[in-house]
Amino acid sequence: MAQAVKHFLQFNDLAADELQYLFLRTTLIKEKFKRYAPHHVLSDRTLVMIFEKASTRTRLSFEAGMHQLGGAAIYLNTRDSQLGRGEPVEDAGEVISRMCDLVMIRTFEQSIIERFASRSRVPVINGLTNEFHPCQVLADIFTWVEKRGSIKGATVAWIGDGNNMANSWAQAAEVLDFNLHISTPPGYSLDASIAGVKATSFKHFDDPMQAAKDADLVCTDVWTSMGFETEDDVRKQVFADWRVDPEMMAVARHDAMFMHCLPAHRGEEVSAEVIDGPQSVVWDEAENRLHIQKALMEYLLLGRVEV
Repeated sequence: MAQAVKHFLQFNDLAADELQYLFLRTTLIKEKFKRYAPHHVLSDRTLVMIFEKASTRTRLSFEAGMHQLGGAAIYLNTRDSQLGRGEPVEDAGEVISRMCDLVMIRTFEQSIIERFASRSRVPVINGLTNEFHPCQVLADIFTWVEKRGSIKGATVAWIGDGNNMANSWAQAAEVLDFNLHISTPPGYSLDASIAGVKATSFKHFDDPMQAAKDADLVCTDVWTSMGFETEDDVRKQVFADWRVDPEMMAVARHDAMFMHCLPAHRGEEVSAEVIDGPQSVVWDEAENRLHIQKALMEYLLLGRVEV
């Protein structure tokens, strides 16, 4: 019997033991990259990258990553393909998956990627949807593991919008057993039913300073995510008290780290003193998208590799 295709559409598509394997594998893959040692485990394999939402980091990390694994990456924009001309998503899944080995999709509604995956013969990876951003949270947690070890029992504070990043962090807290504090303005809170988690997976704080108190890690994102640009002026007013600044970092643990998935707007969701300061690990976090996604692609295609 053929083995079922494994997709990565939400963070909790991987169990805790699979994630631990990925973190160990990423350490090895990154170490080889740093000493220019080839790691061509996906030679002659092809990744198709489908973009409905533009991105710098997602395209570069997946495209460069696939090349570094010995394979090839093909970029498709929905504006330049039949997907942008009304072809059913299910039909695209059938056809595209017969011509490649992996598909990464960055789109709007989560339902689009779920429909594509339901007809795909090959693994599908969520490069971002309105509801989830699992690859970014993978990179964030690997960055923590790289610097501090296990995240189990740590306290992560999410400050800002209850968006796709917050949803993926909530799933991660449930799978990896750490504490998640979330503070959002009224009307922008995380919806546990959308995130697909128990309400007990996180603790909500009306006051962002209380959410950050004694946190080991403080995270934020832009106040206006892609697709919500018409709300920008309103959000700048509503979110004004949810800026991560030196005062907020001061109530976290003295050795707390700061993360941001980028791009960042200094002076809005984070002050320049924080993102450019000694507690910030945003550049390591951005680089680690490359390495964790290489480990993810390897795992989805080859399973666990012993060496």
